[in-house]
Amino acid sequence: MFGIIRPCRHRLSKRLQATWMAHLCGLCLALRDDHGQLARTATNYDGLIISVLVEAQAAADAPGGRRTAGPCPLRGMRTASVARGEGARLAAAVSLTLASVKIRDHVEDRDGVFARRPVAAGARAVTRRWDRRSAGSASVVGFDTAVLLDAAARQGELERGLQVGGSVLLVTEPTESATAAAFAHTAVLAGRPGNAAPLTEAGRLFGRLAHLLDAAEDEAADAASGAWNPLTATGTARAEAERLCRDAVHGIRLALAEVELTDRTLVHVLLAHETERAVERVFGPAAHTAACRTRTGSGAAGAPGTAPAGSNPYQAPPRHDPDQAPPQGPGAPVPPWIPQGPGFTPPGAPPPDRRNLLAGCAMWALMACTCQLCCCEHEDPFSRERREGWCHQCDCSNCSDCCDCCQCCGENSSCCSDCGCGCDGCGCDC
Repeated sequence: MFGIIRPCRHRLSKRLQATWMAHLCGLCLALRDDHGQLARTATNYDGLIISVLVEAQAAADAPGGRRTAGPCPLRGMRTASVARGEGARLAAAVSLTLASVKIRDHVEDRDGVFARRPVAAGARAVTRRWDRRSAGSASVVGFDTAVLLDAAARQGELERGLQVGGSVLLVTEPTESATAAAFAHTAVLAGRPGNAAPLTEAGRLFGRLAHLLDAAEDEAADAASGAWNPLTATGTARAEAERLCRDAVHGIRLALAEVELTDRTLVHVLLAHETERAVERVFGPAAHTAACRTRTGSGAAGAPGTAPAGSNPYQAPPRHDPDQAPPQGPGAPVPPWIPQGPGFTPPGAPPPDRRNLLAGCAMWALMACTCQLCCCEHEDPFSRERREGWCHQCDCSNCSDCCDCCQCCGENSSCCSDCGCGCDGCGCDC
C-alpha cells in the first residue's frame, strides 16, 4: 500500500488541498505520538486513506476532528490544522504494520543494504518493535493487526507454492484481505455499520490494484535482477494485468456509490480518480481516454490550468502598442503585454528592494535549513519576490486531462465541480 495514490495539488481545489494535508500531517503526528520519531518514516499517501474514510463517514458535527499542530520544517515552519482522533490512530497503526512487513520482506530477500548482516539485524529489531507497538495502538481503536500479519505470512506461503500458469489473483488474495479489513473497520469507528460491506469490497479491490500495479511496475526490473514477480511467475500477460486493474478501479467506484458518506468529495478524488491515474502511469491511458484527449487537444476545455480553445500556451505575449495608453486606477484590467503570475510584482506596485549578496546568502541558508525553499511558497532570498517551493514545481502532465468523471458520478455533479478534474462543463462525450 505504498505509492498508489499520488494526488497533484494542481488537481485539487484549495479546500481539498487543505483537507489532504490535514490528514497527511495528522498521520505523521499520530505515528510520532504513538510510536516514536522513527515511526514517522512510515508515513505514506495510501495509508492516510484510512483517516480520510473515517472522517468522511463521521457526522458533520463530530467533535475533535482537528487540532492545531506546531511549526514543522516540512511546512516551512508554519502551524497547521491537522486531523486527529481514532481515524488518524488507525491509519498510523495500519501504516506502521505494513511498513514492518515491507522491511521484513526486504530483509528476507536481501535487497540492497539489507544484505549486510548488521543492517538486517537492526531492521529485524525495528520490525519486532513496530509490530508490538502497532498492535497495542490498534487495539485501542478495536482493530486487530493480526489480520495484516497473518496476510503477510500467507503471502509467502502462496508465493512458494504457486505453480506456473496459476491465477495471479491467488497471489493478491492476502493483500486484498488485509486492505478489506482496514477499510471495513473505518465504518465501525465512524458508527456506520451499514457501510462495512461496500467498504470491504472497495478495500479488497484496492488491495488487488495495489499489488498488481506494483508487480507490473517492477516486472522489467525483477526480470533483470532475477527477482520473483507474480506476473512472470504465473505467466500473466501485461494486457491481462491491465484489464484486472481497470476492472478493480471500476469496482471501487461501484462500491463507493453504496457507501453513505457525509462528505464524499475527497474520497471520490482519491479512490475514483487517482486510482485511474495510477493505472495510466503504469499502463498508459485507456483507448476511450486517449480518443477523448485527441478530440479535446489533450486537455478539457474549461479544465483548470488549460488554455482557451484555439490558443497556444507557448506563444509570445502580445507586443506593447505605444499608441495605446495603459488603463489607470485600482481594479483596471492589466494589459496583456505585462507579465503576471507567481514571481512577478503586481502592476502598479513598487518592486521590492533586493538584498545584497551577503544578506541574500544568509537568508538562503536560513530558508534552506527550515525547508521553506522546497516545501512552501516563500520570498526569494535575493529579489524578495514570491516564489513556489521546489516540491510544488511538478511536471504534472495529466493535470488537465479529460477524464471519465461523467460516467462514474454523473455529469456536472457537485463532487466533479470541486475535484478539479474539469468535467464540470468540459463537453466531452467519452
